[in-house]
Amino acid sequence: MLRSFRIGGIHPPENKLSAKKKIRISDIPQQAIIPLSQHIGAPAVAVVKKGDTVKVGSLLAEAGGFVSAKIYSSVSGKINKIDNAIDASGYKRPAIYIDVEGDEWEESIDRTETIIRECNLSSKEIISKIADAGIVGLGGATFPTHVKLTPPPGSKAEIVIINAVECEPYLTADHSLMLEKGEEILIGVSLLMRAVNVNKAVIGIENNKADAIAHLQQLATNYPNIEIMPLKVKYPQGGEKQLIDAVIRKQVKSGGLPISTGAIVQNVGTAFAVYEAVQKNKPLFERIVTVTGKAVKNPSNFLVRIGTPISQLIEIAGGTPENTGKIIGGGPMMGKALVSADVPVCKGTSGILLLTKEESVRKPMHDCIRCAKCVNVCPMGLNPAFLMKYTVYQKWDLAEKEHIHDCIECGSCSYTCPANRPLLDYIRSGKGKVMNIIRNRKS
Repeated sequence: MLRSFRIGGIHPPENKLSAKKKIRISDIPQQAIIPLSQHIGAPAVAVVKKGDTVKVGSLLAEAGGFVSAKIYSSVSGKINKIDNAIDASGYKRPAIYIDVEGDEWEESIDRTETIIRECNLSSKEIISKIADAGIVGLGGATFPTHVKLTPPPGSKAEIVIINAVECEPYLTADHSLMLEKGEEILIGVSLLMRAVNVNKAVIGIENNKADAIAHLQQLATNYPNIEIMPLKVKYPQGGEKQLIDAVIRKQVKSGGLPISTGAIVQNVGTAFAVYEAVQKNKPLFERIVTVTGKAVKNPSNFLVRIGTPISQLIEIAGGTPENTGKIIGGGPMMGKALVSADVPVCKGTSGILLLTKEESVRKPMHDCIRCAKCVNVCPMGLNPAFLMKYTVYQKWDLAEKEHIHDCIECGSCSYTCPANRPLLDYIRSGKGKVMNIIRNRKS
């Protein structure tokens, strides 16, 4: 019997329109806009200035602290300016503008197709190379990978879990990556295991990706310490805590860290990026992005340079349909509407979803009918209806008592609510307020 997490969950229509399509290489932009905040933690600090010439793979910005990540150029050309740019959340944040001239790469990067399996580096050396490459979690959270591989004192890793679930509807970037770069992914997983000194890894894949499961299982015969685990299709199984529960049957306590279960979870795209960083000396400056939607002419998966305008990807996929109502950064459940299609692709850009006007319209909200459907589907065991009420009435003490900070913002409650109540919108707002109160109290 296939495993899954044990609390809540839903199964929205999958709409994997771009599944099994070959990865297409996106055109290089005429101008790249590289934000300095592409990760959780402190923004990176620019080490270049206007007029400087850079190559593909040149360092643009140093990490701004321990929880931060370096940023590299995805193009070659000249620094036009360092100025504010609109990011995916609609805020203006510092970014480096590069006018593209040719496509000259740093010579230290191995651009050959040769797969390098052997690695004699120590744990510390691997983590150092990962940090130097600016790698972050590519599943959307963008937590700096080297920080995750350095557990706090008193914590010890026992297993590496690779998140290849891709449970978000429409998105297929990870699926396509597994089909085309399976061997490199397994080497990357081996490097992650060595980095945290464990001898066991599990790659969790939902069983709607049977071809990827079969492909990796065949390759994994040469990697006896890596298990490919098919999982039942259920959203939000890609959540870190939900995946840990599904794979090793342990649950993270309220307010606890995943490492408390002995597990370190990394996205499958991150594992591939680790392979490229450690074995090919290639920093993170490009990633796979799904561009999709029911009205999109040619839904596809693209290998995209960081800093490429999203509008350019949409054009390659067939252009913006006339009946487009919203452009979502990410998937329909956890993604957010973009204020502009000119927002650049960042490290955390997993997908671009174009919704039609009909799909974009919110239905009228009605009074809560106390059906408890939101409670039944919440994967964190919360009461979304109450958390929304506490936010509306600013009952922050009650919201904290009912663990609003444990919400993973998956949107399952809003999706299932028959009264069309915007539960997640209110909970996200209340969570931010409560988290701020907690931080101020601790300081």
